[in-house]
Amino acid sequence: MPDRTLILGGARSGKSVAAERLLSAEPDVLYVATGGEDSGDAEWAARVAKHQARRPASWGLAETIDLVPLLESPGPPLLIDCLTLWLSRTMDTRNVWSDLGRADLVEQQIAELADAWSATARRVVAVSNDVGSGIVPADPGTRLFRDLMGRLNTTISLASDQVLWTVAGRTLPLT
Repeated sequence: MPDRTLILGGARSGKSVAAERLLSAEPDVLYVATGGEDSGDAEWAARVAKHQARRPASWGLAETIDLVPLLESPGPPLLIDCLTLWLSRTMDTRNVWSDLGRADLVEQQIAELADAWSATARRVVAVSNDVGSGIVPADPGTRLFRDLMGRLNTTISLASDQVLWTVAGRTLPLT
């Protein structure tokens, strides 16, 4: 069984369900939610509730974007959902949205994440959106996000044992 799996796809393509299926035989999984607080957003709260209802009660939960310590420590398999939200929140914490010149700080965190991903002794499955197949964004901040997302996905993909593509609920291996 692969130790490091990345599942890519578009929004609402079935990535999370595919990741949950890959780990369904594991009695103890740590689900790592990178989305943060719902801040009163009813739609977001409903999405979170749907994800929670699908998970086995035996699975643990960590709500964080601090992924490197989790990857570096021993423990049960990790399901990271998702790298797209990790990137967005990392850009928030580094104030990149207001100063695009700070992107190098995020690039450094991508490199640190990739190093930890490559070295982890844990089984890990992560989901991430592929945002580079659409139109070119009109504003510089969104273009930077798209570019960083592409770099993140490429870096993690190349350090993975298995990469899957999910579209319309179907999951295909990328070779």
